[in-house]
Amino acid sequence: MRALLSLSLSLSLSLSLSLLFAVLHLPVSNDVRGASRRRRHESAVLTCRRRIPVSDHLFMNLYLHYAGIHTALSKRMLNLKESGTLKMIEKVRELQRKGIKVIQLDVGEPDFDTPAPIIDAAEEAMRSGFTHYTPSAGIPELREAVAEKLRRENRLEVGKEDVIVTPGSKQALFYAVMALVGEGDEVVIPTPAWVSYMEMVALAGGRVREVPAKEGFRPDIEAVKEAVTPRTRLIMLNSPNNPTGCVYSEGELRALAEVSRGAYIISDEIYEKILYEGSHFSIGSIPGVGDRTITVNGFSKTYAMTGWRLGYAAGPREVISAMNKIQQHSASSPASFTQKAALAAFSTDPSPMVAEFRARRDYVCGELCRLGFDLGPEKPHGAFYAFPKIGTGMGGAEFCDLLLAEAGVSATAGEAFGDYPSHVRISYANSMDRLEEAIARIGSFLERHGK
Repeated sequence: MRALLSLSLSLSLSLSLSLLFAVLHLPVSNDVRGASRRRRHESAVLTCRRRIPVSDHLFMNLYLHYAGIHTALSKRMLNLKESGTLKMIEKVRELQRKGIKVIQLDVGEPDFDTPAPIIDAAEEAMRSGFTHYTPSAGIPELREAVAEKLRRENRLEVGKEDVIVTPGSKQALFYAVMALVGEGDEVVIPTPAWVSYMEMVALAGGRVREVPAKEGFRPDIEAVKEAVTPRTRLIMLNSPNNPTGCVYSEGELRALAEVSRGAYIISDEIYEKILYEGSHFSIGSIPGVGDRTITVNGFSKTYAMTGWRLGYAAGPREVISAMNKIQQHSASSPASFTQKAALAAFSTDPSPMVAEFRARRDYVCGELCRLGFDLGPEKPHGAFYAFPKIGTGMGGAEFCDLLLAEAGVSATAGEAFGDYPSHVRISYANSMDRLEEAIARIGSFLERHGK
């Protein structure tokens, strides 16, 4: 049996398995030497799982089982990949610790300071003693403010009982996935998609069905329709989109709702206010769809509050209640004073920041096209990213590694966002002078590599 499985793996996994077999050729013992070898086993297994397609993990699990190889980590952790965006940030920080200056085009956060009224509200809350536990789902006045905003701007029929405030919108997404997705459930995700969606589903025991976008990164409605089956529990949507900046039209969202066949929908609207053309439409406002839609948003992008860690979700009351149970047994509640700051954020105008992002988008996209990158038929309409196809003959990962090492410019490889090995995500959430310097460095880098 071991020989048969080893043969299957060798045919399927090739180079990745050579690493695995090199480390796993001896049995694990319980003595000190064995403990060291066991750590090497775990490291090799994790490395191979990151490199091996998910479809091949079954063969690997069988091999490990019959070979008698066990790790200290749970199965769900062995199947979990690192965040491609955070991995690049760590590489950058390592270089910065060595004194190397890096221009970051990988970071998904505004480079602006949090507006002063928001900071003042947090300071006032702390000085007045508002530093203790709050209700797990958030303070009532903030939940009501969120509900009022969603009713007024997004046309969602929600009250404060349908809202949960979380330590960042990522937590809201995670809670929603954990509340809805069970072992073997299928989750349809149009790609390119934010890196954490797929891993959240994996942690919940679900199976991701990626649906690549059409030209211009428009959602492929017919492909989504084909991907939705009786096993589909959830569809995850993100508009404006990270990493492409694509903004789904109302017509596209209505069509997606029609082909969803009654599945739950998570609508990640964190970039809602960072919009350059068109208008934002919430899929949960469609009659008959709101009762199965969880709308997720937050304060990080719109109000330059990434470090404050505050988000929210609204949706069917039973789902929000289930999400709150998860929060009760994990984070307990969001930080108290940040919730007071969020109340002030709703009175803050983000339009000057958005206008600056628009100018940066126009500059960066124009320069990338001049340098030979393929941005598709139109510029991004929202968020603060471009997702061009590179024409150097390199893969995205190789391109990003060399660009960082040789030019001191960081970007994120397209593989992190789905099956896009020839793309890179470039964030223009940086000052114009640094963007100009980054473009100059990229141009010199391409010249050295014959482009």
